[in-house]
Amino acid sequence: MNRFGVVDFHCDVLSKLLENDKLRFAEDGPREEGAKELDVTWERLRASGSLFQMFAIYIPERMGKTMTPILQSVDLFMRRIEALPGIAFVRTRCQLREALQNGKTGAMLSLEGVDGLQGDFIALRILYYLGVRALGLTWNHANWAADGVMEPRGGGLTGKGRQLVRNCNELGMMLDVSHLTDQGFWEVVELTNRPLIASHSNSRKLCPHPRNLTDDQIRTLVAMDGRIGITYVPWFVTSEGEASVSGVVRHVDHVCSLGGEKHVMLGSDFDGIDRHVAGLAHPGEVWRLTEQLLQHYKEEQVRGFMSENALRYLDQNLPD
Repeated sequence: MNRFGVVDFHCDVLSKLLENDKLRFAEDGPREEGAKELDVTWERLRASGSLFQMFAIYIPERMGKTMTPILQSVDLFMRRIEALPGIAFVRTRCQLREALQNGKTGAMLSLEGVDGLQGDFIALRILYYLGVRALGLTWNHANWAADGVMEPRGGGLTGKGRQLVRNCNELGMMLDVSHLTDQGFWEVVELTNRPLIASHSNSRKLCPHPRNLTDDQIRTLVAMDGRIGITYVPWFVTSEGEASVSGVVRHVDHVCSLGGEKHVMLGSDFDGIDRHVAGLAHPGEVWRLTEQLLQHYKEEQVRGFMSENALRYLDQNLPD
């Protein structure tokens, strides 16, 4: 059990459930073949002291870029996750507070890449009505809204993408910049009137991967009271050798050095990766990160990194 509660702003459980209906999020009977493949399970969340878990809706590239797999993901969330007695679906700040008061794990939906919306803002509003509260414009490639970070041309937002940002601001949808190009990042910063998140990105200065954030980007997120979700993706932690828990701590250190002590949160990317930081393979092992952080920081600061910074952001940015 983690000595502090844990908030995680990104996992890809829903994508795995979408592709393999034999997988189980909760062990409520005999194990089926393939069930062990999930990093994040209800049992592991409960054992880790999870206070809140963000569940990303990511549609694998082999599937159609339509609303159908997005809605299938929402349905999977409702039937397989939200229905559990220890889970509370969070759409408002009141529901978040109730979940915490009742000792339940809050669960929220985010959309990772808007390809399936096909530029339809009615579809965007329907997802908001269904409880989706955060949105990343792209995954790694280009779509109708923006270029992803691995798109060779490195462009920014399209005209429709700029409309999307404005629509999200009007709805109160949190915007996630983790997969955007640098140009796209700065265009969203220019357009938004709400603090942004980078749900699962590290420091590019420490690990020069384009999915990581530059110092200027980190300072900008800090200045707008946004959040940076330190991630456990090994190739975002280090470009040399095996990624370690101490390597993850270095990224926390760097964000803090740029004024981000109150803006660090966690974004594991569990179930979105095929290899892991040594000793940090699932929620039940996050206590190792807590213990390493406590060697460098006071308990109050570590509690902020593990949960309170993220919870404060949610409390300030969710609707009533």
